[in-house]
Amino acid sequence: MSGRDGDPRTFTYFVGIGLGHSLSPPLHDFVSYSLDLGWKFKVEECARVEDAIRLFREPTFAGGVITMPYKTAIMEHLDGLDEYCVKIGACNNVYRAVDGSLLGSNTDWCGVEACLATASSNGKGKPALIVGAGGAARAAIYALHERLNCNPIYVVNRDKGEVDALLLDTKSYGPNLSLVHLDTLTMARDVSQALSPFYIVGCVPDFKPQSAEELEGWEILTYFLQTTTQKGVLLDLCYKPRRTRLIQMGDQYNWHVIEGIMVVGRQVQEQYRLWCGEDIANKISLEEAWKVLQKAAENSRAINF
Repeated sequence: MSGRDGDPRTFTYFVGIGLGHSLSPPLHDFVSYSLDLGWKFKVEECARVEDAIRLFREPTFAGGVITMPYKTAIMEHLDGLDEYCVKIGACNNVYRAVDGSLLGSNTDWCGVEACLATASSNGKGKPALIVGAGGAARAAIYALHERLNCNPIYVVNRDKGEVDALLLDTKSYGPNLSLVHLDTLTMARDVSQALSPFYIVGCVPDFKPQSAEELEGWEILTYFLQTTTQKGVLLDLCYKPRRTRLIQMGDQYNWHVIEGIMVVGRQVQEQYRLWCGEDIANKISLEEAWKVLQKAAENSRAINF
């Protein structure tokens, strides 16, 4: 098996831990076939970040998608990082430069931006809210603030230390960014209707709240979803299960909800732009690619429960 015109590149990869629910293989295999690239997409569980790098250093490597827990750890093993990777502080995409070096990028942000803006442009320039303070939250903040001009951005997260780290890491976004940690229901109630969030982005795994901090965070979310006069857009990056608790609650209060699988589809063109160039990536039939992804989601027992 070989790539197009004797190109040694043969495989694209999805690396991380806990990847059994991934919907990426049929999507990427369809794109590769439609572009006549001859690349096969492989899901690789890697016990160590070094195992992923070993795959990427092979001459057959064509491109890589990185997920938890290696979005930060992989950066020090690469030959270079682009501006998105540096500013967001997380890497979810690795590609090979013309000189053979391995470079890191971040395309999560463009998936978030496209999902929100396509659903409604009314949230541009308005307040937003994110749930979580990890790597996905950083990409969401970049999309919300740098691309959609949202301000302030409220943060709901059970761990104050993680929020402190998030505040520190996003200082590079400029002095105009206002991140507000809402850790009590009282603080949420003090937010006026005019400053209620229009975009809400979930950046944590789906779990039943149990600790006092988690229960408080859930009450804050419930408050905004229930009382905000202008119902906005709720995107949950988690899609295991497909209908997360957050998605179900957004439906309950008549918000426009977007499942996490949409983020996968919304960044595929940017991923291939890095892997094989803009001219080839522009030939992707996004409508057909979305149909493949949607079918994979509907047929997946791993996320429909």
